[in-house]
Amino acid sequence: MFPAWTWIVGFWFGAAIGSFLNVVIYRMPRGISIYKPKNSYCPSCDKQLTPAELVPLLSWAFQKGRCQCGKNKIGARYFIVELITGGLFGVIWYQQLVLQPAGLYSPLNVINAVGFCLFAAALVAAIFTDLAHYIIPDQINAFMFVVGVGMNIAMVFYGLPEAWLWGMPSSIAGALTGVGVLWGIAFLGRVMFRKDAMGHGDIKMARGIGAVLLPIGAGMSFAMAVALGAVIGGLQVALMRSKPVPVEAEEEHYEPESIGSLLKCGLGYMLLMDIFGLIWPRVYEWWFGENPYSMEEFEEEPEVEHTMIPFGPYLAAGALAVILFAPVLYGWLDQYIQSLGLE
Repeated sequence: MFPAWTWIVGFWFGAAIGSFLNVVIYRMPRGISIYKPKNSYCPSCDKQLTPAELVPLLSWAFQKGRCQCGKNKIGARYFIVELITGGLFGVIWYQQLVLQPAGLYSPLNVINAVGFCLFAAALVAAIFTDLAHYIIPDQINAFMFVVGVGMNIAMVFYGLPEAWLWGMPSSIAGALTGVGVLWGIAFLGRVMFRKDAMGHGDIKMARGIGAVLLPIGAGMSFAMAVALGAVIGGLQVALMRSKPVPVEAEEEHYEPESIGSLLKCGLGYMLLMDIFGLIWPRVYEWWFGENPYSMEEFEEEPEVEHTMIPFGPYLAAGALAVILFAPVLYGWLDQYIQSLGLE
């Protein structure tokens, strides 16, 4: 559809989006508006950044990771987020808009190109907020769901068969699958082990993943997330156990979430009460008993047990793997189904 060299356009556009994601990652968990102040500023000295300091990748590299004002250090995360987002956009651009016969317009590929890029950007923001603060803002999870629904609407407009599944919009089928799988894990963990087995942010993220990748893609992403979590998470726990753990003066009493609350929240996620609640906070308060914009529990550097590992980054990594390696993964799935004689 486009010449091969145009992937660089996608890369630099993604890097620019990554610059905006850095604003989201820093401000959103702290309850700071991403619109006010509208100008970016140095998080160390609050100095407003000049246009020369806002060039994706290059500004951080040429300034050697320091602010021009007081030479305060600017974390490498800013460069990494821009680089990762640029790389993802470049690959998605190449896969969806370049690897097509010359001059052939494919509505599905254009829809996937736009939708997957937006979805990938949300996943990057979720990864870095969850790693830093053990939270995934509701706004990010809601955005993923909206992207999936938007892709579905575009498919309906073009009359594509992918728009429908199980007698309903495919994005809704995928969202219900995502909620069902992750909420089911949380419910079984609570009943069988009397512990909280899954964070609510992860359940809401799974809904967004399902809305974009649809049921089969979501299922593959969840499987890869579990595999990644088992391998990388196990190594992380082993390494952290070797570090001395401070002795607490008095161990806090652990009280898992009630089953009734888990049931009510799961139903709320299926009915999108959390998304409606972002627009009308009273709806959120009425259903979930808290304000969606409350920052009472936010900590700059949360103290957690060394065995506590955020699952959100693994969910996001699994979803990104499905986007980037879809042909290979679906090929393996088809071969597996054929080997079982199910076709």
